[in-house]
Parts: sequence; structure tokens; C-alpha cells
Amino acid sequence: MARQKAETRYDSQGVELMMRKRDYMADMAGMFGMNLVANLIGQLTYFYTDKVGLAVGGVGIVMLIAKIVDAVTDLWFGNVIDHSKGGNKKYYRWILRMMFPYSLLAALLFCVPIQAGQVPALIYACVTNILLSAVCGTLMGTPMSAVMVVRTNSQRERESMGVFRAVGAYGSGMITAILTIPITNMLGGNQNAWIKYGFIMALVVLLMLSICYMNGRKARLVEETTQVNAEDEEEAIPLKESIPMLFRNKYWIILVLFNLITQITNSITSASGNYYCKWIFGDDNLVALAGSMGFFATILGFVLSKPVIAKLGVRKTIDVGVLGAAVTAAVRCFVPANFQLYLAMGLIGSFVQIPLMCLYGVLLAMVIDYNEYTYHNKLVGVSSGAIGIGTKIGAGIGSVILTACLKLGGYDPDLAVATTSMRYAIYAFSNYLPLIINLGLFVLFRFFDLEEKLPAIHAELAERRSKKDTNQ
Repeated sequence: MARQKAETRYDSQGVELMMRKRDYMADMAGMFGMNLVANLIGQLTYFYTDKVGLAVGGVGIVMLIAKIVDAVTDLWFGNVIDHSKGGNKKYYRWILRMMFPYSLLAALLFCVPIQAGQVPALIYACVTNILLSAVCGTLMGTPMSAVMVVRTNSQRERESMGVFRAVGAYGSGMITAILTIPITNMLGGNQNAWIKYGFIMALVVLLMLSICYMNGRKARLVEETTQVNAEDEEEAIPLKESIPMLFRNKYWIILVLFNLITQITNSITSASGNYYCKWIFGDDNLVALAGSMGFFATILGFVLSKPVIAKLGVRKTIDVGVLGAAVTAAVRCFVPANFQLYLAMGLIGSFVQIPLMCLYGVLLAMVIDYNEYTYHNKLVGVSSGAIGIGTKIGAGIGSVILTACLKLGGYDPDLAVATTSMRYAIYAFSNYLPLIINLGLFVLFRFFDLEEKLPAIHAELAERRSKKDTNQ
């Protein structure tokens, strides 16, 4: 007996629902793979300084150069992707092209030729970071960002995708935090141990991205429900015209700043735990314990994310996340050297920020909808790529801040016990800076009122598409 076609479903706004459970899982796998690489990059400062022996100042400069180049390529490659053919399926094709070199470069990060001297080793570190992040990472990340827009027009499904993506992103961070130090120490704790670990993680990345692509290449996308053929694709606007359009969109600017500021914190946080546990608590293996304890707060946070977002809305969810993170950072400022309190604040901070993490893609989709409403063009690729400017530059600034603090604190990885200046340098980027940054984010989002305007915008866009279909 022939299998009956699935009944068409709609959300409360009358928008057709496109996603199935396996679609969410495959999309989450792609985000897990990409963020596994991002979390490995977050470990590099500690790896470069304490395992390879690169100069602290040189490491900061290398990471900043790589991220500046990375930010520039976001604009260029976003425009390249916008001008490529293949309808909405083109985004998955870009994932296919990049997933093999992307995975390999993630492993090669750790093969630093320190035996050749400081300068060749720093050049190698700079080149591999640029190739991984600025080339392969951008050509991978921009399509992944765009996928949320082309998979569904439903705000409900986009929020669900955001939750699943956040599970993938945070899950990769948890695995990195829990496994990296114990496994590399078990393998010998030296550079060779990190190289082996890097190649294992690269295989995991390739598997996850393959799952994402294989599902996406067979998926039914938005263009198929709106009768858009390859010949009727949205006209790509030249880069010199699209960039001014974005800068006239205040919501895009807010989102760029949001990505910039949060990534500064994220890049510092991904490395600071290693320094904190090693020098403040005396054992870097405690990073694994802290990560394991955070697992329970993470599960609870993700279970509650959807109802929290549904109850509070986008902006209020962000407010709770940033203010909660500010409070936990403030507590650590006053009591910095108590491990039990450090764990407790980490649990609370993770819990309150998890719903916020589910909204990155949702915010981008909202901004792209506003582009279409205002300019009659979504600018999907260049918007997704340009948003990455904030993420990439933020990561570079975070690395510079971290290494600058270490430099000013007279950091010496060969000491048995941290000096007072080293301890306060670690407190500065682990506790004081997150407090200031999260309070700043709260102020920034006083200007983001797009959520209230979105229903009217979606109604207008639906009317435009209906008229277009009638005239065809």
C-alpha cells in the first residue's frame, strides 16, 4: 500500500511548518561539528603558551591578525555565496565543499613546528588559523547561518532550531571542557598528545558535518513551498550596494555588536578555565570536574529554554541571560578563590545564559526578514557573513585581552605557584571583564524593538509574495 503524503501543518501565524525531528537533529549535528572546532580554537592560547612555549605577546598578536583577516573575508565570501547559483540548496553544497579541508585544518592547528624557532612557529600558527577560520570557516559558517532562514519561514520552528543548535553548540563546549585536559594529560600532556587529540576531534567534526549535509541535500526548503525556481532566484546585489543597506539597518548593527561583545567573553571563557584551575586552585584537571558539574545545569537549561523563550519573548530572555551572568561574575569578584563558589556560579551562569544561546540564529533570521521588508531583498549571504564580523573580531579582541592581561601580570608558565600579579591578571579576564560586558549588553538591547514589529512585517511579506505569485 502506498505511503500517504504527510498532512501539511501550520503554526499559529498560519505559516507552513517544514521541519521534522530528524531535520532538527541533523542541523544540531552540523552546529555541534562547527562549534567543536570553535572550542578547539578557544583552547589554543593555553596550548600555545603552556604546551608549545610560544611567547605570550606573540600569541595575542597572531590571534588578532587571524581574526581581522577572518572578519574581512566574511564580507567577501558572503557576497560570493549570494552570487552563487543553485537556489537555497546552494548553502548545503558549500558545506559539502568545505567540510573536508575544515576538519583537516582543525587537526593541523596543533602541529606547530616549535623546533624551528619562535618566529617560524608563530607564522605557522597565524597561517593555519587564517586558513581554518578566514577561509574554510567562513565558507562553512555563512551557509550554516543562512540555513535557518531557508529551512522555514515559521518563527516557531526557527526558535526550535535555535534551541537544537544551542544544544549542539553547548554540547561541544561541554565535551571540550570535560575531555581536553584529562585526555591530553593521559596521553602525555605534551604537544604530541594534543596533536593526537586534535586528529580524533577532526574525525568527529567531519562525521557531524556529513550528517548535516546528507540530511540537508534531501530536505524540502522554503523555496519549494513558494514556487521559486532557480531562474527566479532573488537578484544578488553588488557588495558595494549591499553593505550600505546593512549599515542603515539598526537591528543589524545591534546584532553585530551583540556578536562582537559576546564573543569577546566566549573566547576568554573558553581559555580562562584552564588558567583559573591551574593557578588559582592548583590543578588544571579541575576543569573537567567543573565541566561535568555544569552538565546538569545545561540539561535543565535546555529543557526550560523553549517555555522560557515562549513566555518571556526574545528581548526579555536576553535580559535575563546577561543580567544573570553579570550577577555571577560580581559574586566571583568578591570571592575569587573558593572552588565550591566557583562551581556554583558557573552552574547558575550556564543555566541563565542557555536560553540566550538559543537565540543567535533567531535574531539573524529576524534581521534578514527586516532586510526583505525594507529593501525587497533578504541579503542572506552577506548578512550572515557580515554578522560574523562581530564574532570573528570579538574572538580576536578576546585573545588580545587575555594575553595582554597575562603579559601585564608577568605570566610565567614554568613557575610552581602563581605570583600575586598573575592571580589578579586571571581575575581580571575571568571575573571583572564579564561583569562589565554583560551590563553593557543589557544597555545595548534597550534599542532592539524588532520583536514587536515582526508580526506586521511577516504579514506584509506574505502579501507581497501572494501578489507576486498571482502576477506570474
